[in-house]
Amino acid sequence: MISLKKYLDMDGRKAASTDGVPDGLLAATLEAYRSALSAFGRNGSRACPAVSSGLQKNLGNLSAQISGKVTPAVIAETEKKVEEQLDEWGGRSAEYFKAKANEVKELLIVLARTAQSVGERDQRYTSQFNEFTKRLHTIANLEDLTQIRTSIVKGANELKTCVDRMAQDNQASVAQLRAEVSNYETKLKAAEELALKDDLTGLANRRSVEERIEWRITHKQAFCVMILDLNQFKPINDNYGHITGDSLLKQFAQELRGNLRSSDIAGRWGGDEFIVVLDCDISGSGKQVERMRKWVFGEYTLQGGPGSQPVKIAVDASIGVAQWKEGETLQQLVQRADAAMYREKTLMRKSK
Repeated sequence: MISLKKYLDMDGRKAASTDGVPDGLLAATLEAYRSALSAFGRNGSRACPAVSSGLQKNLGNLSAQISGKVTPAVIAETEKKVEEQLDEWGGRSAEYFKAKANEVKELLIVLARTAQSVGERDQRYTSQFNEFTKRLHTIANLEDLTQIRTSIVKGANELKTCVDRMAQDNQASVAQLRAEVSNYETKLKAAEELALKDDLTGLANRRSVEERIEWRITHKQAFCVMILDLNQFKPINDNYGHITGDSLLKQFAQELRGNLRSSDIAGRWGGDEFIVVLDCDISGSGKQVERMRKWVFGEYTLQGGPGSQPVKIAVDASIGVAQWKEGETLQQLVQRADAAMYREKTLMRKSK
């Protein structure tokens, strides 16, 4: 640029005395200058596209101004404007890369905090995450983007390896935890089933039967309740002992359950009383009552106490049935079935 200005400042006659060479040199110099401006604009846009939108265009306009005949004043003005363009572009580029570097640093600090938090939660990897955290803080203090990138890639690979190991360990831990949970669920289910069963007979206990009746009432399903009370059970206990009496209750419960449909529910109501929830209306309950009398009632062979011989006892029961009416409570329904059972028991006593 200085040589070009000095040449243009030369005396015109002195320039002419060079037999045309200076004119050729001027043209070549101007062309080289214009090419340089074009290269500045093109490569500046490639180096930092985000802030170079006007650089290439502005340098192109300045290059056009020094086409053809030029004067020292034009060259001086062009030089000044080129310098202003490059200074402005350089400043904007520096600010842009500084901002990007700060963004990367902020991300690194966040990542470092996250790594530290994860490390604190899993004590097995605390030392590794603490080391990684220190390295991230060191990277955040670097000024060279190339060094930052290289360090991040290296740190990311190390972090991935550590996280993969954690994932494998956690999978094993989760699998073990699931196995333990499954084991406890099985035990809980078994405990719940035991809590809803009668210890002696294995039938549903009173609580379980009440819950199922309440469910049917809530859903307004048609059903009947059958109450069965063993006849002459107290004399059996008195004459043969409670072991024989318990044996009778267990056998009767087995026969009762074995002669019900899958949709019916049998339970022990208390003492020598049993209850059945029949999945039918009152007209359909008659067949179930007849089935009880035919297949459940009859002669039972019972084991007595230690050293005693088995005894055979004829067993029957008084039966009362009631169908649920809409708006009726569980207590009211059972009370009606119980009353029907006692009416039958009274009639049986009078007939003997």
